[in-house]
Amino acid sequence: MRHDERWAAVTNQYGVPPPPRSALTLRLILATFGLLVCAAAAIVFALLDLPLPLILVAALLAVVAAVDLVVITRRKLHGEPG
Repeated sequence: MRHDERWAAVTNQYGVPPPPRSALTLRLILATFGLLVCAAAAIVFALLDLPLPLILVAALLAVVAAVDLVVITRRKLHGEPG
C-alpha cells in the first residue's frame, strides 16, 4: 500500500482527517491509579509523622484524581466514546 492510499484511508473526500477520539478508558485507569497511590502516600506520610506540607500535597493530588474520576464517569455515562 502506497503512502497516498494509506492517507486516503484515514481522510474524508476533502482530505480532512476525522476528529480525534478521547481515550477516556485509559484516563479512567490512570486517575484510579493516581487516587490510590496518592491517598496511600498521604496516609503513610501522616503515620510516619512527616512534614505537613508533604502530607497536604499528597492529599491534594488524591483529591484532584477523585475529581477527575467524577468528570470521566459523567462523560462516559453521557455516551462519549473512548
